[in-house]
Amino acid sequence: MEKLAYVVWKRPGEPDAAFARRLLEEAAPRLRSRVEKLRVSVVDDDVAAGARLRLGKQDPPKAGLVSFWLEQSQERGEAEAILGAACARCAGYLVVESRPLVNRTQRAPAGCRTPGFSLVTCIEAKDGLSHDEFVRLWYTVQRDTAIETQSTFGYVRNEIVRALTPGAPRWDALVEESFPLGALTDPAVFYDAAGDPAKLRANQERMFRAVQGFLALDRVESHPMSEYDFS
Repeated sequence: MEKLAYVVWKRPGEPDAAFARRLLEEAAPRLRSRVEKLRVSVVDDDVAAGARLRLGKQDPPKAGLVSFWLEQSQERGEAEAILGAACARCAGYLVVESRPLVNRTQRAPAGCRTPGFSLVTCIEAKDGLSHDEFVRLWYTVQRDTAIETQSTFGYVRNEIVRALTPGAPRWDALVEESFPLGALTDPAVFYDAAGDPAKLRANQERMFRAVQGFLALDRVESHPMSEYDFS
């Protein structure tokens, strides 16, 4: 089987809540009968307090991430048509999934909102860095740093194999990190350092050193979203 991931954008001027409803109540039920392991993450009112976590220069910014599995990616026509009808724009990718940290604690019934929030980040390798070195640093230094310095309870890496739709941004990977809801507004919760200013500073500095070593920081697109797992 192959995993497909679609970064999606809402229609101009559309409220986040309206787009989220259409994606979850109209598109997702239609997709469920055609794909496997459907997951939808979307910007909505539940993550509005996390504005300070939003990074990126794209205008408009992405509004969601829809991922699922198919027996073969060339059978994606129906799924893309459903997403195309629900979204202003879709950028689809064939990806390789790995899960350094599996969410085993903050679960919800199929189709219900996962507790906390998902920080969905689109990344590119630092200029001049070879692909092999990018992967090595991402899979070793960054993996350990993210797990050891943040309050994440889930961590999914989607390494991009190739784009599936015309004009898709040339990202190298899509990352999904699950955090407790308090991390939306409190850096000490985000960096797993509540009540410990020294640990907060140390964790922030360690994280910055790690991402500085392998990412094009000026091209990071990162947004908090609500996650719905339909599998």
